[in-house]
Amino acid sequence: MSSPVENHSRRNLVPAVDSCFGTRTLPFLLSVIAGTTDVIGFLGLDGLFTAHITGNLVMLAAHVVSGGAAPLAAMLSVPIFMTVLGLSRLLAAGLEALGHASLRPLLLLQFVLLVGFLALCIPAGSRLESTAPIAIVAGMLGVSAMAVQNAMVRISLKGAPATAVMTTNITLLVIDLGDMLIARDRREVARARSRARHTWPAVLGFAVGCTLGAACEMLVGLRSLALPAGLALLALALGRVTS
Repeated sequence: MSSPVENHSRRNLVPAVDSCFGTRTLPFLLSVIAGTTDVIGFLGLDGLFTAHITGNLVMLAAHVVSGGAAPLAAMLSVPIFMTVLGLSRLLAAGLEALGHASLRPLLLLQFVLLVGFLALCIPAGSRLESTAPIAIVAGMLGVSAMAVQNAMVRISLKGAPATAVMTTNITLLVIDLGDMLIARDRREVARARSRARHTWPAVLGFAVGCTLGAACEMLVGLRSLALPAGLALLALALGRVTS
């Protein structure tokens, strides 16, 4: 039988995803971060997706089939993303073994990576040659930050929707909205409504992030990465609410 101390320690490792903050506010904020980072990287680094790794796979396949030279950044993005995902899982497991929640450390790691992404891009001003070594390193920092975020949502915010993969979210949201309209079982309608309440903030946040990121990138170029970095700092400051 577990002691009160052990039970308390275990409770501290489980995020309060039942709270409004855990299920809506933080996923919304993380989705804005993903949207801004993805669109700024795409516009400023010649089509590199930092959050939408599927897009990089599509680009690679298109270049290979057409006989064109595949961009190095796109080639590196997939293994880098997978590696950072694995390392994030190991970090979270180590923290949990020591009795510490993983949410805030992963939020901190994401913030540091986004700051590094910004720091490498600031000297370039509005544009950076996508094939330059500094651009490739900067892009991989952005990819790494999004990998940490994807791992964080799965590990530290269990029950929250994905914050960087909108195809799945939109599919689930539309299906649930349909169920709310045509389902006859009240319990089924209630479940669909509950799921939709969890999903729509992430979809809205990503759309808002893409819009803000595109507008800022057009105005100040890659310096607009200050926006997702600043939002990541806000997420870190608020992260203790769910940890």
